[in-house]
Amino acid sequence: MKIVTLLPSATEIVCSIGLRKSLVAVSHECDFPNDVVSLPRITSSIIPDNLSTNQIDACVVKAVRNGDALYQINGDLLSKIKPDLIITQGICDVCAVNVGTVRETMLFLPDLVAANVQILSLSGKNFFGILNDIHQVADATETQNGANQFTQKLQQHWNQLQQTQSMLKPAVLMLEWPNPFYFGGHWVPEMIEVAGGVDIMGTIGLDSGRCTLKEIQEKDPDIIISIACGHDLEQNVKFANKLVA
Repeated sequence: MKIVTLLPSATEIVCSIGLRKSLVAVSHECDFPNDVVSLPRITSSIIPDNLSTNQIDACVVKAVRNGDALYQINGDLLSKIKPDLIITQGICDVCAVNVGTVRETMLFLPDLVAANVQILSLSGKNFFGILNDIHQVADATETQNGANQFTQKLQQHWNQLQQTQSMLKPAVLMLEWPNPFYFGGHWVPEMIEVAGGVDIMGTIGLDSGRCTLKEIQEKDPDIIISIACGHDLEQNVKFANKLVA
């Protein structure tokens, strides 16, 4: 089986259930496990490089307003690869290629349509939803044993975290974007909760949202964590340092 993944989490799932050798192409953002960086990149962003976070947000807002896709799929490469399975997502149109973009691309690739290429869209919005996504990938690839082992390991770690919580419950803000401010949603508030904190902005399972500096000051978080989407650890450290400067 030949698999194409269009977002980092899908790539990690595929590799974690024992299907690394089946991966034939990944998204432009996939970098883990380390060896996937050698695979062909089948997606790209329409947003120019070297923009500030505020400029990136403006581009995103404009694209969403106009109904434009933020990402492109290399149809020629996809047709050449001839995958059996394409894994995308239906959670966020901003974060990664969505299933709509995949289907639009397929309209111009009749050879793949004729080959009945399977399209799987991940949709987990919390921990158990993510576990379900893993099993969906396993069902599509007939790798239930690998998925069972992986999800059991994740569940054990999750349970251990819940059992080691202290009585202190710090107020936590996870920032998914630094300018303008966006707080984390979906599974992020749940991560904070299981780690022993209280999310002051987000709600488990619901979308991320925009917030103001005044709202942050009023909530008075004990801890602010920068997890800017699409940026690495070094960049997030810089964002965090600017925030407290």
